[in-house]
Amino acid sequence: MVETNEKPVDYTLAEQKEESKDEVTPFLIQAEKETGIDYDKLVDRFGCTRMSDELREKIERLTGRLPHRFIRRNIFFCHRDLDVILNRYEQQQLFYLYTGRGPSAEALHLGHAIPFIMNRYLQEAFDVPLVIQITDDEKFMYRPELELEKVKKMAISNIKDIIAFGFDPEKTFIFMDTEYIKELYPNVIRVQKALTLN
Repeated sequence: MVETNEKPVDYTLAEQKEESKDEVTPFLIQAEKETGIDYDKLVDRFGCTRMSDELREKIERLTGRLPHRFIRRNIFFCHRDLDVILNRYEQQQLFYLYTGRGPSAEALHLGHAIPFIMNRYLQEAFDVPLVIQITDDEKFMYRPELELEKVKKMAISNIKDIIAFGFDPEKTFIFMDTEYIKELYPNVIRVQKALTLN
């Protein structure tokens, strides 16, 4: 983990609605205007910083390779603390990558693939470890129609797809929440799903 002195931006829901009627959540993307999402406001709302030419040049200088095409083409157009990570790397301090996947289908689609494509590039360019968390517990809790065994089957299928991206097996750790916490956790979430907040 990298610690910074900057406080994360903390907007209340009322402030977000006052700023923009655009809605961007893990489940819905809806623009207020026909022109689409106001990405400048979105970048500010999430406390991000726009990618700069200086940052792209620093990636190339430190890694000896071009930044990924997603960065060069502004598909990845903002970041949070990438500059801090690059400074650490320049000072020969260690860091690792951390990403995840919530298994919601048997196979990954293009949208699911994008973070893994980028993480493969980052792992190779910086020669760092990667941790991939499979949140099968979260999908089981969020989708009441699914049995845990079905979610775990989707998770295993997704892990096979993730492995196919070609991550370094010596520097990649993939784990499923329900398996990593062993015998107790699957039973805990079965009980949790059956309870209400009352």
